[in-house]
Amino acid sequence: MQVMTVFQQGVWALLLWPHLFTASTPLDCREEQGGLSRCPTISQEKLLDRVIHHAELIYRVSEESCSLFEDMFIPFPLRLQTNQASYTCITRALPIPSSKSEIQQISDRWLLHSVLMLVQSWIEPLVYLQTALNQYDQAPDMLLNKTKWVSDKLISLEQGVVVLIRKMLDEGTLTTTYTEQGLFQYDLQPDMLESIMRDYALLSCFKKDAHKMETFLKLLKCRQTDTYNCA
Repeated sequence: MQVMTVFQQGVWALLLWPHLFTASTPLDCREEQGGLSRCPTISQEKLLDRVIHHAELIYRVSEESCSLFEDMFIPFPLRLQTNQASYTCITRALPIPSSKSEIQQISDRWLLHSVLMLVQSWIEPLVYLQTALNQYDQAPDMLLNKTKWVSDKLISLEQGVVVLIRKMLDEGTLTTTYTEQGLFQYDLQPDMLESIMRDYALLSCFKKDAHKMETFLKLLKCRQTDTYNCA
C-alpha cells in the first residue's frame, strides 16, 4: 500500500476540507415561504450558478474519493485490469447522450432532465457505498466523510435541479420508462476482493457521471449567454 501517498493526500485534504463547506452555498430555499416549490425570490441565473457550483464540488470530491480508495485498497496492477475491464455502470441503461455531437444537439429541456436522471439514479448506490465502506477494517475517516458529504450534496443538487426545471421550463419532472428501482443491484455477500472491486467500480462510474452532470449544466449556462458558441 502506498502509505506515504495517502498520508500526503490526507494532510492536504485536511487543510483544504473546511473550504469545501464554507464555499458551498446551500441550494435549497427553505428560508423562503413556500419551501422548495418555486423559490420565488432567487433569480433563475443565480439558481443555475448555485447548481453548477454544487456539481463542480461533487465532481471534485468524487475524484478525491476515487484516488483515496485506489491508494488504500487497489494495487496498481489491479487498477490497470480494472481500466481495461468492461465494467457496466449502473446508469448505462438511461437514455442519456454520451458523444459530443449528441450532447450538442439535445435541447435545454433534455439537458436538465438528463442531469436529474443521473442525480436520482445515484442516490441509492451512494447510500449503499457508505454502508459498505463502514464495514472496511482500514477505511480512513476522510474517505468515509467524503462519501457521506457527496451523498448529502447529491440530494441538495437534486432539489436545485427540480426547482430549476420548474423555473426554466415551467413544468414538473419528466416521466420516463426508467425508474431508480432495478438500476442498482448487488450481491449481499460477495467475497472480499469482489466487494472491493465492485465498490471501486461504483466510485469510478459515479466520478464519470458527476463529470457529465457538471458538463451538461455548464453547457446549459453557456446557452443562456452565447447560443452559437457553446462547445
